[in-house]
Amino acid sequence: MAMVSAATLKTYLPEITGTSADTDLSNLLERVECAIARYFGWVKPDASSDPQLLAATYTFFLNGPTFGNVAVLQLPIRPVNSITSIHSDVNRQYTSDTQLSADDFELDSLLGQAILDPVNASDGFDRAFRAIKVVANCGYTTLPADLEHAICVWASQLHRNKATQGKDSITQRAATVSISPKQMPREVKQFLAPFRAPQQIM
Repeated sequence: MAMVSAATLKTYLPEITGTSADTDLSNLLERVECAIARYFGWVKPDASSDPQLLAATYTFFLNGPTFGNVAVLQLPIRPVNSITSIHSDVNRQYTSDTQLSADDFELDSLLGQAILDPVNASDGFDRAFRAIKVVANCGYTTLPADLEHAICVWASQLHRNKATQGKDSITQRAATVSISPKQMPREVKQFLAPFRAPQQIM
């Protein structure tokens, strides 16, 4: 289900009145939000077949902490609302004796980082293929205003382009007009840039 409502999108489409188009607009919003989640570098959550912006439970398998700081574990999606469990096990069995205590780390929700507590942590993060298993709730419970704006700008463009899908030009009154490429607008990319996962930018 899309986080942005059809009613909100219609404020970007003043030519649409009434509710007859609401289902189509809601479906479009869901597809746009999925596409933006992929653009961020997000994977699908545990209980879904597609990426989404709405907060959900994810299971991540990571190869180790950041190379610059062995006390910092960077999760691939941010924000991170909560962490259910972290296992650190080079044998990839993830048994209870390899689970870190909740007192062993602190969560930086905005940056999506689990940071070892220098006082309480008795073990560090292992570095090996899929050595670390993290179960966490990630994503948005409420969309930031600029992210919601970007979704509506792109969705409104896509809706208006329905009539010219698959065409490079149209002819009206004996004049041929070229159609701009149907791709993510530069304005939208500028709004989305701060939200992208670090690995998508590098």
